[in-house]
Amino acid sequence: MNPPVLDLKNLSRVIQSDGQPRAVVDDISYHFHRERVYTIIGPSGAGKSSLLRLVNRLDEPTSGEVFFHGKAHCDYRPCELRQKIGYLFQTPHLFEGTIRDNLLYANKELSDDEVKSLVEQAQIKSSLIDRPTDRFSVGEKQRVAIARLLATRPEVVLLDEPTSALDPSYTEAIEELIKQIVDREDLTAIVVTHNPQQALRIGQEALLMVDGKLIEHGEVTEVINNPQTELGRLYKERRLK
Repeated sequence: MNPPVLDLKNLSRVIQSDGQPRAVVDDISYHFHRERVYTIIGPSGAGKSSLLRLVNRLDEPTSGEVFFHGKAHCDYRPCELRQKIGYLFQTPHLFEGTIRDNLLYANKELSDDEVKSLVEQAQIKSSLIDRPTDRFSVGEKQRVAIARLLATRPEVVLLDEPTSALDPSYTEAIEELIKQIVDREDLTAIVVTHNPQQALRIGQEALLMVDGKLIEHGEVTEVINNPQTELGRLYKERRLK
């Protein structure tokens, strides 16, 4: 197998909670390779989003390191790193203006043809490029956010519960869009989801986190349907909320 795109080594983040230290991410090591969809699953408060934020340097680790193409990610300029490791939030946050304005904010060098191509990749009608985004539904805004994410030509995309704010009618479409984009652009996708069934639909590998720790990992069907640990079995039975 090719060298990993991302390599997490003994990654931890400790915060103060009620005056006491608490590890929201606790000594996690893992390799992420190209052209794969990884899902991070686990109960609420497991540290899933906290791990994602460390990869993008939205937060800094207390200990351990993240390597991107073998180079410590703290050795990259933050803007450079975030162009290559893009982050899609749970609720789409767009800038005022049109779809075009949002894409050019991400990459001012885009040509008209490239703007149109990105919009089409996100399955948005090109006739809407110059329409103000405040007229769009949440599902439509999430598509615009995906197009904006792709505007920087990332190698890794971090998706933090990308469908949890959407109506069920949009969820399947966004899931299919994520899979198509990863396949077409040869990306690595790391998707946080609270829904094991969604992990089965879109993921190839799964990481199960509980209390900041990586409890199980591997092929998604094995982690979810055939857990090897007691905590994994409790999660399968939905006894860990």
